[in-house]
Amino acid sequence: QVQLVESGGGLVQAGGSLRLSCAASGRIFPFNVMGWYRQAPGKQRELVASISRGGRANTVDSVKGRFTIARDNTQNTVYLQMDSLKPEDTAVYYCNVAIGSFSYWGQGTQVTVSS
Repeated sequence: QVQLVESGGGLVQAGGSLRLSCAASGRIFPFNVMGWYRQAPGKQRELVASISRGGRANTVDSVKGRFTIARDNTQNTVYLQMDSLKPEDTAVYYCNVAIGSFSYWGQGTQVTVSS
């Protein structure tokens, strides 16, 4: 089993920054992809960014240039640095770890951006 603990959400004004963290514990096998998803009210959960163990990152167009994903393999932790936040970034953000065909989720952390 894999456990994910997220932190760093909150309320911020438009243009501000937040940094999300997600620490993974349990049976973390070497080859995995860590990522962040978000779900706004009334919308489907969507991928925001992902990063392989080797550091190859993928960021969706809507946040490109504003959000940066990074990971620390020694701590099994993934981060999401969010800058220039917009009201449309308001959502619950979920950490995800994919190991082979298995996918694990964090409990979610609320990010609210006021205009």
